[in-house]
Amino acid sequence: MSAAVSVSPCERCACELEVDDLRCPVCGLATPEPPRQEAAVERARVVRCDSCGASVEYSVEARAPRCDYCGAVTHVEMTVDPVEQAQGWLPFSVEPSVASEALSRFLGRKAFFRPSGLAEEASLESMRPMWWPAWVFKAGVEVSWTADSDAGSRRSDWAPHAGQTHLDFSNILVAASRGLKMDECDKLTPHYRFDEAVGEARGPEGASVERFEATRSGARRRVFQAVERLASEHVQSSGDIPGRRYRNVRVAVALSSLRTTRWALPVYVLAYRYRDKPYRVLVHGQDAEVVFGESPISAWRVLGVVLAVLAALVLTMLIAGRM
Repeated sequence: MSAAVSVSPCERCACELEVDDLRCPVCGLATPEPPRQEAAVERARVVRCDSCGASVEYSVEARAPRCDYCGAVTHVEMTVDPVEQAQGWLPFSVEPSVASEALSRFLGRKAFFRPSGLAEEASLESMRPMWWPAWVFKAGVEVSWTADSDAGSRRSDWAPHAGQTHLDFSNILVAASRGLKMDECDKLTPHYRFDEAVGEARGPEGASVERFEATRSGARRRVFQAVERLASEHVQSSGDIPGRRYRNVRVAVALSSLRTTRWALPVYVLAYRYRDKPYRVLVHGQDAEVVFGESPISAWRVLGVVLAVLAALVLTMLIAGRM
């Protein structure tokens, strides 16, 4: 992955700083005030969705009055602060025709609560290639842990143990999208191929770019939570805790280094209509086998299940009353 733009290291702990840092992410020391200069990134005109809140960069040629994610009406706004740009781009390797075929497979999947004629009656309304934003972090972590285990317990069942270790984590991804839900980002993320990164947007004609809106400080809080979880998993799976059985594992983490990179990740947002109601499906921009989204539910089948359950309850009560 490409590296984030950095400035001189922190005067207290030597952690690598980034150009927009007001304080060191590790020790909290205030950074020196940068020299006054013209902003390197121009303020941008964006279109903001009135429904989900996502914003994409606006161009006169696009003339897109509706949100690429949810189809709701957008309005034009001027950003007060400079727009942060992606430092790394993943190209689309799935063609639009392949994404359309992926939608057909999705609609043809058999599921009990789906209407039987979904694949035949559904109609594609729009297909929008998008790059959604994400932070990717690399972190060095000092981990202190405590746990009870059966090692050295003697006549007791458990004995206390403690230890310390250093861990390096890479590719910790934090979504910065407002148009995608968190669980949707989690489903897309494992299938991206970061070794194919390029320095510019490469994708289908008309592809849109969602701008970065999550602040780095907010993203770092989520990174710290992820680091705690990963550290706990590592301590429990690496053999650091002696013995065969353990319990009450506790970890405390302290960052020793932290670097961030902004990425733009490709996805197709498809909208289809079934009996006058719209639904959304996502197709991964690099792996057409990753496709998921909304689908209608057959009211008749749900009613049938409810009636069957009620009938079973009534029958059980009748049998119990005769005994």
